[in-house]
Amino acid sequence: MRYDFLFFFNSMLLGVGLAMDAFSVSMANGLNEPRMKPGRICLIAGTFAFFQWLMPMAGWVCVHTIVQVFGYFETLIPWIALVLLGFIGGKMIAESVHGGAQSEEQTSLTLGALALQGVATSIDALSVGFTIADYDLLAAFLSSLIIAAVTFVICVTGVQIGKLFGTRLAGKAGILGGVILIAIGLEIFCSSFF
Repeated sequence: MRYDFLFFFNSMLLGVGLAMDAFSVSMANGLNEPRMKPGRICLIAGTFAFFQWLMPMAGWVCVHTIVQVFGYFETLIPWIALVLLGFIGGKMIAESVHGGAQSEEQTSLTLGALALQGVATSIDALSVGFTIADYDLLAAFLSSLIIAAVTFVICVTGVQIGKLFGTRLAGKAGILGGVILIAIGLEIFCSSFF
């Protein structure tokens, strides 16, 4: 395996492509919590980056071990993303509509919801394991780390953009964030069939 410019460039492009859903969800999180502190921003971006690292590695392992099982699972990916993002988005909308004057602590993103977002936005990255199947273990690990680093930067940017607009949108931010999550789930679902 050659670790040349093309290897790093391709890994970065994979990272940008895979991070777009996580970027949108990060914006929705920023919209929902406009006074988010830097540590929380890093936690959100780090969670998305972790799952964007984990899923290509899991796909690579599947290719090298249990390819047929993954083949059956691959058809479920759009359904899983739709259900997870639809549930989280619906919950955000319901909390915003019915929550009224809840405190920021009550409406902030829980770790469980964040983990679900991480899985839902990175599950399509499992298929990247097929793309990098000819890489050795070190190259696959390094490529996945580059994807994770790119995702982290993109997600921090997404949260910051969401925070900016969340402050301006005040009470409607949770509704908009929920609609964005549901739209992303629908986009993942529909794009798998067209």
